[in-house]
Amino acid sequence: MKAWRVHKNGEPHDVMRLEDIPDPEPGEGELLVRVRAAAVNFPDALLCRGEYQIKPPFPFTPGVELCGEVLAVGEGTPEIAAPEPGSRVIAQPALPMGGFAERTLVSAATARKAPEALDDAEAAALHIGYQTGWFGLHRRARLQPGETLLVHAAAGGVGSAAVQLGKAAGARVIGVVGGKSKAETARELGCDVVVDRREDDIVAAVKEATGGRGADVVYDPVGGDAYAKSVKCIAFEGRIVVVGFASGAVPTPGLNHALIKNYSILGLHWGLYNTKDPAAVEACHAELTALAADGSVKPLISERLPLEDGADAVQRVFDGTTTGRVAVLP
Repeated sequence: MKAWRVHKNGEPHDVMRLEDIPDPEPGEGELLVRVRAAAVNFPDALLCRGEYQIKPPFPFTPGVELCGEVLAVGEGTPEIAAPEPGSRVIAQPALPMGGFAERTLVSAATARKAPEALDDAEAAALHIGYQTGWFGLHRRARLQPGETLLVHAAAGGVGSAAVQLGKAAGARVIGVVGGKSKAETARELGCDVVVDRREDDIVAAVKEATGGRGADVVYDPVGGDAYAKSVKCIAFEGRIVVVGFASGAVPTPGLNHALIKNYSILGLHWGLYNTKDPAAVEACHAELTALAADGSVKPLISERLPLEDGADAVQRVFDGTTTGRVAVLP
């Protein structure tokens, strides 16, 4: 079978190589799946660059979320945890064998039924980004109907999920983007107000849109200057959810400022819920499936690419030149 593999760290388009390798064999607790679609994520590039918190041994295959068809169940896997062969599931592959391949392995315990309302690419993209958004907005920030939600990188993969989830929760959503094409995407996603950081003053725009009050909740997967602007337009008792640092700059919060302005800084590492509270992840999947069924959320897939274009796709997502989600279809 064909799979993208990384033998050394570097830029994705330099170190990802499409190779022929043997089919993997599922062990106890594992499923062998045919990859129907793999969504491209920012961490895929970080894995290639050696900058992710997980560092799989070389050679490894990137691709941290997918929609796949179950081909075989590892011997000894409890029947209650094993989807039947032929089932369509969404899952996180078991690194070092990731999703940018024709076939791969996933954990039987964490594979979940793909929502029937979504196609393969959409289902693949529903997992990490939307789970992160749901936990960030509901478990951490306790977003309420009628509140104002400010989403940075609103046209990107993580931000677009937060926009849709915010609208589904009854919030007024302000989306920050970089460029006119991304501004149009943010409007299509449902943002009530769109701010182009290249042309607009973010702080002034948020204050104007909220009558001077500021945003009740800020969803920040960018860090750096985005965080610095957020604390200048956060509302009384506002909540800033720190999701990631796509800008490459990790901000140093001024805790005296948080005290004086009376706002909260909330960290979100969604992966911890898989080990600390897996039942909550399952409940979130059920909620997201219901939201997909009634049309409240639908991942925006901007590109569906063949496996051969995988390295270029990962590089472009890292460079920030894509909108919505990019999916690789082996």
